[in-house]
Amino acid sequence: MSETAPAPVRAASSIKVRRISPYLGAAVTGLDLTRPLDEATVAAIASAHAEHEVLVFPDQKIGPEDLKRFGRYFGKLSVHPFSTNAEDTPELIVYDNKEGNPPRATDLWHSDEMFRECPPMGTALCAKIVPELGGDTCFCSMTAAYDMLSDKMQNFLSGLEAVNDFKIFKTLFSESEDDQRRLHEYELQYPKATHPVVRVHPVTGRKAIYVSRSFTVCIKGMDETESQILLERLYRLNSMLEIQYRHRWEPDMLVFWDNRSVQHAAVHDYYPQRRLMERVTITGDKPRGTGERAEGTALQRFKPGKEVPDSERTTRYHDVKRP
Repeated sequence: MSETAPAPVRAASSIKVRRISPYLGAAVTGLDLTRPLDEATVAAIASAHAEHEVLVFPDQKIGPEDLKRFGRYFGKLSVHPFSTNAEDTPELIVYDNKEGNPPRATDLWHSDEMFRECPPMGTALCAKIVPELGGDTCFCSMTAAYDMLSDKMQNFLSGLEAVNDFKIFKTLFSESEDDQRRLHEYELQYPKATHPVVRVHPVTGRKAIYVSRSFTVCIKGMDETESQILLERLYRLNSMLEIQYRHRWEPDMLVFWDNRSVQHAAVHDYYPQRRLMERVTITGDKPRGTGERAEGTALQRFKPGKEVPDSERTTRYHDVKRP
């Protein structure tokens, strides 16, 4: 007798979504993710994902295939170019941090893979082995961060764009000739990406701050000093405790977050205890902004002593007539 696939779970009406934090986060129960889900259930999860930004699925004893199937309900799985991908399934990222293999580059606030032209819409991370103490993941609602800004600041940010790069991963490359050649190849493959500072969520229509210290280089077209001052102000928005949710992991717990509206940071306080996690990331669309694109003198004025490119000069230096 041939083996048949398990029937889809017809459970959209039995899903329970319970808010676990004032501004973001909800626990989802009434599901068995080892079995396929029907369309109504997937739609219910997608709606809760957009609304609550972080979904927690406790007690899900799922394997890598189950995790990949879950991710594919919401889009195509991406392959992270700099993470510890599984050899046989590059869409699956395995974080196995323990003594001798410390965690890296994930303890800064960020939204995943902002260096891409089309960053991922969501990430699903499943805990396999968790430390007895520590190892939490912190989340921050960047929609709430935007909503708490004054009208003046919201209007000011409208139309601004930020340049993003995979700068936090460049430390993976040594100064050797081979590594520098590989780095150059990656720079060609992933050129700096420009995204709106205020991103409009494609499902909810809500606006969120979309810059991070991990990936953002500058405000496009803005004077460097002004750019860095503004970015420092925006980076500090996620320090507001009221709009954070700190997640305590348990084994067999799945968390599915919305990269379009939240930032996260992994707390590295558990090392050298072991922390084993499996992750998939779902591809997304090109971020859409709000307002007219800011250009020209709206961003930068000529200052005395500032070097001006020859292409912008009315008179070239070598054309100046001298006595």
